[in-house]
Amino acid sequence: MPFPVQRPRRLRRNECFRRLVRETILTPDDLILPLFAIGGTGIKNPIESMPGQYQLSPDNVAKTARKAFDLGIPAVILFGIPDDKDAVGSGAYAAGGIVQQAVKAVKNAVPELIVITDVCLCEYTDHGHCGVIAGQSVDNDATLSLLAQTAVSQVNAGADMVAPSDMMDGRVAAIRTALDVDGFSQIPIMAYAAKYCSSYYGPFRSAVDSAPRFGDRRTYQMDPANTDEAMREVALDVAEGADIIMVKPALAFLDIIHRVREAIDLPVAAYNVSGEYAMIKAAEKLGWIDGHRVMLETLTAIKRAGADMILTYFALDAARTLNE
Repeated sequence: MPFPVQRPRRLRRNECFRRLVRETILTPDDLILPLFAIGGTGIKNPIESMPGQYQLSPDNVAKTARKAFDLGIPAVILFGIPDDKDAVGSGAYAAGGIVQQAVKAVKNAVPELIVITDVCLCEYTDHGHCGVIAGQSVDNDATLSLLAQTAVSQVNAGADMVAPSDMMDGRVAAIRTALDVDGFSQIPIMAYAAKYCSSYYGPFRSAVDSAPRFGDRRTYQMDPANTDEAMREVALDVAEGADIIMVKPALAFLDIIHRVREAIDLPVAAYNVSGEYAMIKAAEKLGWIDGHRVMLETLTAIKRAGADMILTYFALDAARTLNE
């Protein structure tokens, strides 16, 4: 048998060749930085389970947002840690809520930056669930009006996009209607459409103290074993008016990202979640991996699977490297 005519190594023999034929290009334009807002001034509380991440007062949220913008990152997404929690998560839709404060601080400091707000109640409820409790379960329909109020309140504060993460049936339509009625028809919705009930969320729940006080979230977040269900959820959110479709988590669900990308013509987002971040950081600390290279390989894999944008706690570090 003659030696093969094709020698794939010809195009791998130096970095310039590899760059020339590279199929997936990761840039800062692909990244969205999640930030955790807490009340006060001058606060920067380290999050133990997420090395390099912090609970930030609005002034420090704005400073970090400025760093992101200067690195070429086009957007941040804000999560809130309220001073007080109650049964209906009123801090989520209060005009002076912590996310509303952080939105205003960021827009004052970096008006060009896209500010996305997480629309959910779990960070604000004393029971830790994503909606209103009836008995021992979440009342889906009673929750919808509160989610809509939250979105409108955040947009009134200056948010450029809202991202409902609650997984209540019909919440995209409820939010779209509320935004349109209030004159915010130009505000897009990034829907957490395929959000799985995942163990990868642990560090995030510790950061915002949002773990359920009873039960779990399997009645509203998706079973990690299912793929067809994800496509039904995506189709519903598209039909209800979502502008961007998100898959969460990312790394263990690359097949879902790819399937969604193949099925729809809307932009696709993927959330490189806290547990994925923490595992890399922990292994790096133990000297088991090159954390920097694994970070870039992970983000590239998520984009290669089909994500147009990646929400990631690595955003600042990745952008610095990519700019170099």
